[in-house]
Amino acid sequence: MYKSYFGLRENPFNVNPDPRYLYLTKQIEEALTGLMYGIQTRKGFITLTGEVGTGKTTLVNRLLDWLRQRRTRTAFLFNSRMNTSHLFDFILAEFEIVCESRTKSQQLMKLNQWLLERYRAGETAVLIVDEAQNLSYPVLEEIRMLTNLETSTEKLLQIVLSGQPELEEKLKLPQLRQLKQRITLRCKTAPLTKEQTHAYIAERLRIAGTTGEQIFSPEAMDTVHMYSLGIPRVVNLLCEHALINTYVEQERVVTPKIVEDIAREFQLDEIEPIPPPGSSRIDNDVYNSETFVQNLGEALSRFRVSSPAVSSAREKK
Repeated sequence: MYKSYFGLRENPFNVNPDPRYLYLTKQIEEALTGLMYGIQTRKGFITLTGEVGTGKTTLVNRLLDWLRQRRTRTAFLFNSRMNTSHLFDFILAEFEIVCESRTKSQQLMKLNQWLLERYRAGETAVLIVDEAQNLSYPVLEEIRMLTNLETSTEKLLQIVLSGQPELEEKLKLPQLRQLKQRITLRCKTAPLTKEQTHAYIAERLRIAGTTGEQIFSPEAMDTVHMYSLGIPRVVNLLCEHALINTYVEQERVVTPKIVEDIAREFQLDEIEPIPPPGSSRIDNDVYNSETFVQNLGEALSRFRVSSPAVSSAREKK
């Protein structure tokens, strides 16, 4: 709707985790490098953790692109609410391993045989589990046991568990201490600073085809950071609707007022968005607060279902 108006080839702020739009902050680059290194050197168990909306799935998609280019065998499990029998069904299906038996022992033997064949062929097999904080203790224990599939020198299966900070808390529990001890690398994502938010918005606009003309004023980008708390998913939410409203109002540049109106529409003004003076970082307690999580969840839910900012802008017309 607004793409031709702003000279864009595509929507720069889609909520889909498109790996082309991964913005490499220092921390994201370190996480991606850590994941690549851990898989290449067959470290076995790696975790990727970060707050809701900080780019974990986009990072995983970039990792999957890299792995496929190297012809690495991958299994990506995005439905983490499963039991142990589902786990083996999903893994075999993702790796395209045929097993007529539904018994766990037979499936495990098939998987082990297949992994040995891949290893002898010089190939790497990687299992990635998204939203891993939702995994039950029995499933996590089964995943731990998969690291026993090994040669005398190397792990046959590389495992990445990606999830919210609750995953880290779960791994601290005594009943999961054996799993925790096997984690060789811990990678993390984090919210953007104000400067990174400016660069993030500019980079996504560049990838979408802008030729350099100003679309967001610096003050508007400051306002986006203030209400998003630097969380990329919320930055996308605010910027997407800011472009729509600016187009409907037939303005050329997104202003702070337009961003503020959208933030109020999504109730992002109901929490304190401004960090203490002189602080470039926001206290982690803000991200963990019940109010923030509830407001963010409700806002994103409404965003997926409808576009109230469009209706609001049209009413102003």
